[in-house]
Amino acid sequence: MKMFLGSLLAVAGAGAACATSVPSLEAPACSSGKGTVQYAKSVPDKGDFPKTQVDLCYDDTSIRINFTAYGETNYYYNASQTTNDPIWQYEVMEAFFYHGTNDPQTYLEFEVSPNNVTFQAWIFNKSKVRAASAPLDTSYLTQTLVDGITAETTLDKGAQTWVSSATIPLGLFNVDNGQAAGTKWRMNFFRTVVSPDTFPDQLLGAWSPTNESNFHMTPFFGQVNFI
Repeated sequence: MKMFLGSLLAVAGAGAACATSVPSLEAPACSSGKGTVQYAKSVPDKGDFPKTQVDLCYDDTSIRINFTAYGETNYYYNASQTTNDPIWQYEVMEAFFYHGTNDPQTYLEFEVSPNNVTFQAWIFNKSKVRAASAPLDTSYLTQTLVDGITAETTLDKGAQTWVSSATIPLGLFNVDNGQAAGTKWRMNFFRTVVSPDTFPDQLLGAWSPTNESNFHMTPFFGQVNFI
């Protein structure tokens, strides 16, 4: 199995003060391997952050994404929360997806918690940076199993890891079955770290770090090519 590693790419970021350097990734068909990125810098100060890995590939019908959290000591979640509750207040790993190359206003947000609860919604971010003066609207996906959104999470407290493997249907992005090769995307990947002692103050980490404590800044989305 081949592994494709990410690199850096400079693009002009609409809504950003100047050109933003964002990472890039080539993701192959799952039958050929996977694209892999790792990050270990906090948002926005780029300090130390627990290593986090994302593996990405696609098949005929879906994007397949695997999150691995290293250095985990808290596994902190709210057991009363269920699908599409604000699990982001606790510990999650996240991905934002957009089919296209520009800085999007609308994109899919997917999150998963250590107890395998998921959040999935379309986000309309008119300003592209979640400006206080502009709308940020959320449209939830509520029939996840019918839609084909799945997640499976494994905790290994001895190794201080948790791993979540998720499936996101290509049809959500108007990509027909078997037509993903050659498509271009903007994505970003995130993780939150918090404990009972520090809640609600979180440590934030990202593949493409934003310059604010705000994940919803699409000029910072990385470039992803399905090869």
